[in-house]
Amino acid sequence: MKFISTSITKKRIIFIASGFTLLFIFMIARLLYVQLFMSDEIKEKALQTWLRDIPYAAERGHILDRNGKEIVRNVYSPTLLLIPAQIKNKEEAAKEIASIVNMSEEKAYEYVTKQAMNVIVHPEGRKLSEEQVTAIQALRMDGVYIAKDTKRHYPFGKQLAHITGFVGIDNDGLTGLELQYDDKLQGKNGALSYFSDAKGNRIAYKNDFYNKPINGNHLVTTIDMQIQQIVEKELDKASLLYNPDQMIAIVVDPNNGEVLSMASRPDFHPSQFQQVPQSVYNRNLPIWSTYEPGSTFKIITLAAALEEEKMDLEKDTFFDRGSIKVAGANLRCWKAGGHKEQSMLEVVENSCNPGFVHIGQLLGKEKLFEYIRAFGFGEKTGIDLSGEGTGILFKEENVGPVELATTSFGQGVSVTPIQQVMAVSAAVNGGVLYEPYFARQWIDPETKEVIATHKPVKKRRVLSEDTSKHVREALESVVANGTGRPAYVEGYRVGGKTGTAQKVGKDGAYMKDNYILSFIGFAPADEPEVVVYVAVDNPKNTVQFGGVVTAPIVGNIIEESLSLRNIEKRKGALPKEYTWPDVPKVEVPNLIGEKKADILKRQEDFKIDLHGNGTYIIDQAPDPGVKVESGSTLKVYLSRSYDRENN
Repeated sequence: MKFISTSITKKRIIFIASGFTLLFIFMIARLLYVQLFMSDEIKEKALQTWLRDIPYAAERGHILDRNGKEIVRNVYSPTLLLIPAQIKNKEEAAKEIASIVNMSEEKAYEYVTKQAMNVIVHPEGRKLSEEQVTAIQALRMDGVYIAKDTKRHYPFGKQLAHITGFVGIDNDGLTGLELQYDDKLQGKNGALSYFSDAKGNRIAYKNDFYNKPINGNHLVTTIDMQIQQIVEKELDKASLLYNPDQMIAIVVDPNNGEVLSMASRPDFHPSQFQQVPQSVYNRNLPIWSTYEPGSTFKIITLAAALEEEKMDLEKDTFFDRGSIKVAGANLRCWKAGGHKEQSMLEVVENSCNPGFVHIGQLLGKEKLFEYIRAFGFGEKTGIDLSGEGTGILFKEENVGPVELATTSFGQGVSVTPIQQVMAVSAAVNGGVLYEPYFARQWIDPETKEVIATHKPVKKRRVLSEDTSKHVREALESVVANGTGRPAYVEGYRVGGKTGTAQKVGKDGAYMKDNYILSFIGFAPADEPEVVVYVAVDNPKNTVQFGGVVTAPIVGNIIEESLSLRNIEKRKGALPKEYTWPDVPKVEVPNLIGEKKADILKRQEDFKIDLHGNGTYIIDQAPDPGVKVESGSTLKVYLSRSYDRENN
């Protein structure tokens, strides 16, 4: 029995020893695994336990115009950061903080006693003023810090507010391009990190860590701020003159879809959006609003008929009696008694509704609606802003003779302004429908290098180049000889079309004496570089015709915009047909080299404003050949002599 007992004891000793050996080997292996494979993770957890962060916000990317001018930028905006564990006298701290940032002591005490590593005082402690920062720094309290932050600044105030949009208090994009490209404009926040003990107190002998924030990319837009300011000026003038309900303006490059300018009224300041109704800042009218376009839509009917070879503008004619009967409905022309016998070109020039009903009948509903859809109506253009509308078209099965007739001259359909602009751009640019856009390039904020460039998107071809040429010529004739004469610009070839559309009331009936007046123009008519659309909703104290109210505005925008784009005036424009009360302009003669006495004898058309002393004229303004209104002032500069060979 002793032998058996000794044997069992030995086995037990060996088993226990083996167990300890295996345990030791496991512990060594585990230690090696932790040291070799888990050290980084453990260090990170340790750092998280000991480190405290003072956040440094990344700077949001700037928004620039096409020429590098800042539309939206950032300014330093400090934020109040608390580390409650470091604050010794919490009652005193709460009292001081409350008085500086304008909050109750009770609320301030809640912040200084929070069970958190650090606390941002929100919203009272955000976007602090310089005086508030100075007062907080003067406290010299442990646990009370000023963290770096930024806020958006808008150098041009209200201009482009609907386009750029605005950000919230945390610099997150809420509307416009700020929302559309929030992920690219946002950066990655950094922090100043320091070691602290269990109570949150800074450990003095440990070095701090600074994780640099990564700033957001800069956005270069298609906007030209010089053109934008021209547009804003014209809308401001029209607002004072007509007191309209609403206004919109759009300028695009028809050859690629770049939006050069976009504006609307009512407007708002992006840093003060809370002061206006939500309906103002949430609705970008040029892309959101839908309404019957009126006669500007006739461009689509015209283009479709020319492409399908349904008429010849010069050879075919139409007799306008002042109205046309369609399935029992009497559709009237704007001119009482009608235009009588007209060529089809004159139908276009005169914006004759019965004539366009005839063109629509030549096309038929299938073809007309085929082109309407091809030009992009009934669908979003794809512009890079949220909130775009699609408009409303008749369902083809519901289109009878009357619906076909009214659609032909722009009544009974509903479109957005941006649809109108892109469709007309396609009609005059050679026949290609483009997608409109704002984001042109992205720039790295550190290297200043271009990291991405937007390429224009061709959606489809809708017309042949030859048809587009005929459309341009017809619309140039509208401005020279027809209803668009007020948009005529001396020295530039301008084409365009007026629009006077009745508004539909809440009861579904057309409103009386309440119209949306519009004009869409382009120039130069032979090689368009800009398409300009302006609509004025219910102007007061004026004749409600698009040619009277909006055509002159578009003419002014075109003239100044082409000048800014260095498009020289040149010969070849159709001469303007003047009708009462228009007064023909006179050409400025070349007076350089002539004697003062001679020109003073023949100043029938000009007032002469003399500058300098002498007998001979050495310079003048305006330049020779420019056409101005009769009676304009002509400045001439005098000298005692004039060298004809060297001038």
